[in-house]
Amino acid sequence: MELSLDLLKLILPELLITHFTIVSYETRDKVLHLHFEEKKDIPKEEQHRILIAHGFHKEITIQDFPLRGKEVYLHIKRRRWLDKTTKQVVQRDWDLVTQGTRMTVEFAAFLKVLSQY
Repeated sequence: MELSLDLLKLILPELLITHFTIVSYETRDKVLHLHFEEKKDIPKEEQHRILIAHGFHKEITIQDFPLRGKEVYLHIKRRRWLDKTTKQVVQRDWDLVTQGTRMTVEFAAFLKVLSQY
């Protein structure tokens, strides 16, 4: 595995590094924006179907742990596929955002523990 991927797995949720591609990044006013797109890999649970890539869902933006004094926002575009036979839209069910927040699961858990002190 590449050194850069190993380092990114230490900083970002591993799910993002494994299943998404970083397409761009920018730093503005002490805020780091990382833009991800889901890889074109067909979901394993749907391998039995004939699927074609069918664009992306609307981008979501979630907050993650700050890095080096910068706020971090992850901009994520999830892919969808079209079943050629049934014309049904297929997508993965990602658990990226903690319910009721706009933060990653790990960051929300960290803040929850922190608020108990």
